[in-house]
Amino acid sequence: MNPSESQPPAARLRFQVDEALAGLRLDQALARLCPQHSRSRLARWIKEGRAWVDGVPCTLPRTPVSAGQTLELAEGAAAHTPEHWGAEAIPLAIVHEDDEILVVDKPAALVVHPAAGNPAGTLVNALLHHHPPLEGLPRAGIVHRLDKDTSGLLVVAKTPRAHTHLVAALQARAVRREYEAVVTGVMTGGGTVEAAIGRHPVDRKRMAVRPEGKPAVTHYRVAARYRAHTRIRVRLETGRTHQIRVHMAHLGHPLVGDPIYGGRLRLPAGATEALVRALRGFRRQALHARRLGLEHPASGAWMEWASPRPDDLAALVAALEQDAEGAT
Repeated sequence: MNPSESQPPAARLRFQVDEALAGLRLDQALARLCPQHSRSRLARWIKEGRAWVDGVPCTLPRTPVSAGQTLELAEGAAAHTPEHWGAEAIPLAIVHEDDEILVVDKPAALVVHPAAGNPAGTLVNALLHHHPPLEGLPRAGIVHRLDKDTSGLLVVAKTPRAHTHLVAALQARAVRREYEAVVTGVMTGGGTVEAAIGRHPVDRKRMAVRPEGKPAVTHYRVAARYRAHTRIRVRLETGRTHQIRVHMAHLGHPLVGDPIYGGRLRLPAGATEALVRALRGFRRQALHARRLGLEHPASGAWMEWASPRPDDLAALVAALEQDAEGAT
C-alpha cells in the first residue's frame, strides 16, 4: 500500500528547510524537525516511501537537503501507538480541553510514554482511556515530554492538524515553556546557557554538554536567593533530553534532589531541622513546568496556562524561606 493512501493528507507533517538545516542528510534534517521520533525510525519511514522533497517521493535517507525546500513526512501508523499501549483509567488533571488540544498538569512520578521499564501506568495510557481517538496520532498526541519526576504542564494534540501545528511551533520556538526550579548554591544573577547537549560518552543513560551534541538554549533568572540555594525561573528555547538539569549542572548549580546530576546532598551550616528534613526528603529533581503558552492550532489565538507549585516543592520552598528568615 502506498503510504500516501494509508493516511489522510492532513496526517502529513510539512516543513520548510532553513539555512540551519541546509546540507544535512534528509534523515538528519527530519530528526531535527521531528524530535519526537528517533532518527532510526525516521530513516526506516524514508525507506518505506513516507517522505517527500518538494512533492517528490524520496526513499534515500542520505539525500542532502537545501534551503527553501519543502519536506513532508507521513508518520507510520504502526509506530503511532503500539498494541501494548493500552488504555488505563488513570486520573488526569486536565487544565484545558477543546476539539484540538488538551493541556494536562502532570504529577511527579508519572512516566509520559510506555517503555521497557514502564510498560503501563503512564500518561499515554491515561490519555488513551480519556480520549480513545488519540490512538491514531503519533505518541498519542504528545509532542513534547517531561521527565518522569518533573511535574507540570504538557500539551497534547487531539487532531492531525493540531499535531502538525504544535510540532512546527516547537521547532520554530514559538511555544513558551517556563519552569520553576531550586538549585544548589547561590546564583549571582540570571543569564543564558547556550551549550549543545548529547549522550554522555561513558554513561549512556546520562546526557552531557558536548560540542557535537544538538543545539540547546536555556534562559534563566533568579526568583529568590536563600543561604545556600536559589529558586530560579527557566525558559526553554529548545527541548533536549534533561536540558535544564544538564545546563544547571554545567553551571555548577545542579537541581536539588536530582538523582543523576545533583551530586551529594549539601546542607547549609546551622540549617533548621525543617530544612534538613525537606532537603533529605526531596527525592526528585526540584523542577516544575509552571507556565505554558502557545498559539491555538485552529483559532490562532494566543493561550496561556499556569500550574501552582505541587505540595512537595511548596514545602521545600517554605523550608528554605524559613531557614533564610531565621538566619537573618
